[in-house]
Amino acid sequence: MDRIDRKILDLLQQDGTLSVADIGQRVGLSQTPCWKRIQRLEAQGVIQRRVALLDADKLGLGLTVFVSIEAGDHTQESIEQFVRAISTMSEVVEFHRMAGDVDYLLRVVVPDIKAYDLFYKRLIGIVSLKKVSSRFSVERVKFTTVLPIEMVAQG
Repeated sequence: MDRIDRKILDLLQQDGTLSVADIGQRVGLSQTPCWKRIQRLEAQGVIQRRVALLDADKLGLGLTVFVSIEAGDHTQESIEQFVRAISTMSEVVEFHRMAGDVDYLLRVVVPDIKAYDLFYKRLIGIVSLKKVSSRFSVERVKFTTVLPIEMVAQG
């Protein structure tokens, strides 16, 4: 991955609606070579998909909860059942298996406490859990989907 690829990725992260011609102009390429680079980055899986970012508050989804989970059972079957179930819950917008004192960390987005309580009741019914700890976000200080492209090593 060279400097031009990194610049293309940075531009797409900032604004996925830019045309190939606009991107090419900004990186010093004509449209066709720019398009070929974007296609290659997509084929390699570097660009996974292009999406619209929505405002959760304006949609009435203003409560973000970070849920730490310690599993009660660490058998392969239990883990697979848990992962399958959590992966289908639309309220869960991020799901991480962790190292350290918790097994999983979820970021959950819901309209309000009542909706979170319903989610929580479904969550604890999936498999045996040792501990579930919920932390409610009071204010989102920073949010970005932009990765630090400047840290990517040159190829």
